[in-house]
Amino acid sequence: MLAVDIPGGRSLRLEHLVLDYNGTLACDGILLDGVKPRLENISRQLQIHVITADTFGQARTALAGVACELSVLQEGRQDVGKHSYFENLGADCVAAIGNGRNDRLMLKAAALGIAVVQIEGAALATLRAADVVVPNIIAALELLQHPLRLVATLRS
Repeated sequence: MLAVDIPGGRSLRLEHLVLDYNGTLACDGILLDGVKPRLENISRQLQIHVITADTFGQARTALAGVACELSVLQEGRQDVGKHSYFENLGADCVAAIGNGRNDRLMLKAAALGIAVVQIEGAALATLRAADVVVPNIIAALELLQHPLRLVATLRS
């Protein structure tokens, strides 16, 4: 579990990290440099879930050896599929990271929603749904490894 008390805000008690794959952890299906060791580190505190349409069909291979649960969604209403998966975990103990329009519902419902803006870009609706917006996945994962950064950004 990761506990973060935000002055003038809420107390986060996170147990799960839900991530999008393409555009968030990967570009064109290839896992981005530096992601794997950070996920391995975070998996000591949070249960990691990767939810994806797996457009390029490489998520399972790329995430081999990472302590995570991979869920590949069927075509159609992936935003609802991600949100449903997310709700089953209990939204109040989940951090979510994504960039696509189909990530907006889970970021909005999450106790902590983080949007990343990388090579693929980010949907405006997703940026609006997030609590924090960062320039890349490394910055997003490091917020969880260095939670005082979250305090600095989210305090009143």
